[in-house]
Amino acid sequence: MASVKVSERVEAGASAVWDLLSDFGGVTRYSDGIESCTVEGEGVGAVRTIRLPGGMTLQERLEAFDDAGRRLQYAIIAGPLPMENYLATIAVREDGDASVIDWSSTFDPKGVSEEQARGMVEGIYRGGIAGVRKTLGA
Repeated sequence: MASVKVSERVEAGASAVWDLLSDFGGVTRYSDGIESCTVEGEGVGAVRTIRLPGGMTLQERLEAFDDAGRRLQYAIIAGPLPMENYLATIAVREDGDASVIDWSSTFDPKGVSEEQARGMVEGIYRGGIAGVRKTLGA
């Protein structure tokens, strides 16, 4: 099983960052390259379907949600990414007047090397965090 962890400081308060990241259906607010996102269900167990360019879709299920602890987990349940058993955690913690986003996952690469899969996932996380900064003007 492979793992990736990206931790980056964002010059915005933890509550503002969490407000953005905790909206399971609001991924289009901070992620470039996503055409749309729809959610079926509410809370843990909800499934979001993300439409990517070229008509590809990705489905993710909310596995855990801790609003007070500013932490959520989601699993990829269908999609074009070359991996299986993917479980990711996003956590936001205070760092003075700023915050730190810890975005991590474990997964099994499928059809690509572990290094290639890890690079892809790390790029997705860094791009998402850059989108959070852009959205919040941080």
